[in-house]
Order: sequence, then C-alpha cells, then structure tokens
Amino acid sequence: MNLAGAQTFWYFYIAIMLLFVMGAYYIIASFNLIRVLIGLELLIKAVTLLSILTGYLTHNEGLAQALVITLIVIEVVIMVVAGGIVVCIYRNNKSLDTRKLKELKG
Repeated sequence: MNLAGAQTFWYFYIAIMLLFVMGAYYIIASFNLIRVLIGLELLIKAVTLLSILTGYLTHNEGLAQALVITLIVIEVVIMVVAGGIVVCIYRNNKSLDTRKLKELKG
C-alpha cells in the first residue's frame, strides 16, 4: 500500500469511527425508541463500511461483499422486527419514552 492509499485508509477509518461513535451516543443518551433504532442503524452501517474497507485492504473483495450482503439482510430483518415492537409499544403506552417503560408491571 502506497502513501496515498494509507492516507485514504485513515480518512475512511476516521469517518467510520465517527459514525460508530454517533450511533453509540444515540443508543446511550437517548430516551426515544426511534432514536435508539436510528443509533442501531448507524452502528450497523459503520460495521458494514468497516467490512468493505477491510476487504479492500486485504484484497478479499468477494468475501467482504458476501459478508456485507448477509449483514444487510440480517439488518433489514432486525429493523422490521424492532420497528414492529416500537409500534406496539406506542399503541399500548402512547409514548416512546424508555423511562416510562420501566414503570410497566406484569
């Protein structure tokens, strides 16, 4: 890898880490379930981009693409199920605040 390739790697790596930190912040600091789902989505996108970058750097683009496609399919299933759970929570509680979910009994 030449100097320009190493410099490009660090730019992408920094962008991926910023995306990861933003996703983790959304999950940790937010009390809204929709924002938590958005944070989870950002985390998964950061892992996807990191997988693509790793495949490019190791010259295993085919393997990286297969892993990313599998990750995208799993991500869609997780987001649909989580979205359904959030809709059911909103219908029952009329709120998406996680602090109010702690008050539930039963």
